[in-house]
Amino acid sequence: MTDIEKTAEPADTPPAGPEAIKAIPVRHYGRYVTAVIAIALLVAIIYAFGQGQINWHAVPDYFFDDRIMTGVYKTLLLTVLSMLIGIVGGILLAVMRLSKNPVTSSIAWFYIWFFRGTPVLVQLFLWFNLGLVFHYINLGPLYKDEWSDFMTPLLTALLGLGLNEAAYMAEICRAGLLAVDEGQTEAAHALGMSHSKTLRRIVIPQAMRVIVPPTGNEVINMLKTTSLVAAVQYPELFRYAQDIGQNSGAPVEMYFLAAAWYLIMTSILSVGQYYIERYYARGSSRSLPPTPWQKVRAHLTTFSSRKVTA
Repeated sequence: MTDIEKTAEPADTPPAGPEAIKAIPVRHYGRYVTAVIAIALLVAIIYAFGQGQINWHAVPDYFFDDRIMTGVYKTLLLTVLSMLIGIVGGILLAVMRLSKNPVTSSIAWFYIWFFRGTPVLVQLFLWFNLGLVFHYINLGPLYKDEWSDFMTPLLTALLGLGLNEAAYMAEICRAGLLAVDEGQTEAAHALGMSHSKTLRRIVIPQAMRVIVPPTGNEVINMLKTTSLVAAVQYPELFRYAQDIGQNSGAPVEMYFLAAAWYLIMTSILSVGQYYIERYYARGSSRSLPPTPWQKVRAHLTTFSSRKVTA
């Protein structure tokens, strides 16, 4: 009788794991074609501008000119003051629009309807030319003077831009206030808080998450809209660049210079808007969005790790 020896594997030997899946990335050929087309268009545009008789040396020569720097300062000043008027007026109009008083809500609705329905340039010319109708401004014992002395180009620019911006900010603020749950207001009133205190302590802080992003866009748009005030004799960046271009014989080059300064200022404002949005995003999401520097560092880390693996 023959003994059959059976070799059995030890019971404590772990089972072999599944084989690693070799993932092959999908090739998106459409992306390569789109990139090639975009680069070709960019090269064609650069080539087309290179054929023109443009004195590119005039741009760096006047880039930090005293008149240009004065224009940059006045543009930023006008942007800040106009946005202050717009934000304060917008909050007031939004509260009036949401009021249960039919008189105040109707006044707010008419204001928004008029200033949103007419162009900014028309409003600027309207304020600037009211002196043809009103030779004097008489506010009784408070103020009395000739209209031409009262309505200066700066005041014309502030009224034209600020009052128009208030209409848009009113709708932005109203959307933010309506985004807050009504239960928050009811709970605050149940605790004995007044309507004004409820707005300041409960509603407005929560509404800022909705208000801040479009407000940042309005600030950037206001910075660019300030170029319209050159039509009412207020000197700012565009007006100074236009004057330098006419005197130096390089008007197109000065327009490129003004565009470069607008791009610099709007880029700085865009970065500030990003960090403000990130600040008010706390509590609404589990993790804050990464900053631009964090994104760059993450891409560099990923690139270096791929290089080591290869």
